[in-house]
Amino acid sequence: MTTVAKKFIMALSGLALVGFVITHLLGNLTLYSHTDEPFNAYAFKLHSFGSLLLVAEVGLVAIFLTHIVYGLTAKKTSLSARPKGYRVWRSKGGETPSNISSRNMAISGSILLAFVLLHVWQFRFGPAIEAGYVTTMHGEQARDLHRLIVETFKNPAWVAVYVAAMLFLGLHLRHGFWSAFQSAGLTRHNTTVKLRIFGGLLAAALTVGFLFIPVYIYFAF
Repeated sequence: MTTVAKKFIMALSGLALVGFVITHLLGNLTLYSHTDEPFNAYAFKLHSFGSLLLVAEVGLVAIFLTHIVYGLTAKKTSLSARPKGYRVWRSKGGETPSNISSRNMAISGSILLAFVLLHVWQFRFGPAIEAGYVTTMHGEQARDLHRLIVETFKNPAWVAVYVAAMLFLGLHLRHGFWSAFQSAGLTRHNTTVKLRIFGGLLAAALTVGFLFIPVYIYFAF
C-alpha cells in the first residue's frame, strides 16, 4: 500500500473518530442535569439496541485500531524521511507550521489510547446491576451508570486524570482535524487556514465540554 493511501485511511478513520467524539459528548451533556434520570435514560436507550450496539462497538474498535496502526506507520515514515525534523514544511495547501500539537501527535495519541482503555474499563465493564448499581427505566431494571460516574468524580484524583486526558484530546484534535482533510487531499490553498481555525475551535469546544463534566459533578453533587 502506498504512503498516500495509508495517510488517506488514517485521515478518514480520524474524521470518523471525531464524529464519534462529538456524538459521545452530546449524549454526555445529560450529565449536567442534577438528576440521574436523563443520563440513565440515555444509557438505557443505547443498551436497548442489543446486538446492534455490539456491532457498533466492534466497528468503533476497528476504526480506533486502524487509526492507531496507520498513524504510527505515518510517523515512522516521517521520521525516516526527516530524522532531524524542521520547523516548517510545505504541502499542496501551502506551509504548515510546526507547533506543539503537530510535533507530539504520537504522544498525545498514545495517552488518549491509554485513557480510552481506562475509561472503558471503568464504565463499560465496571460495577453493574449485580453490584447494586440498579435503577428503574420504563418498569425494567437498568444499570445505574449515573451513580457510578458520580462516585468516580467525587474523587479529586479521578477528576484530575480526566481533566488532563481532555487537555490531551484538545491538543490532538487541534492539529489532527484539519490535518486529516489535508492528508485526504480535501484542502485547497483558500480553505486550509479556515479548516485550521475551525479545527482549533472544535478542539476547544470538545475539550471544554468534556473537561467540565467531572469538574461539575465534583462540585455540584
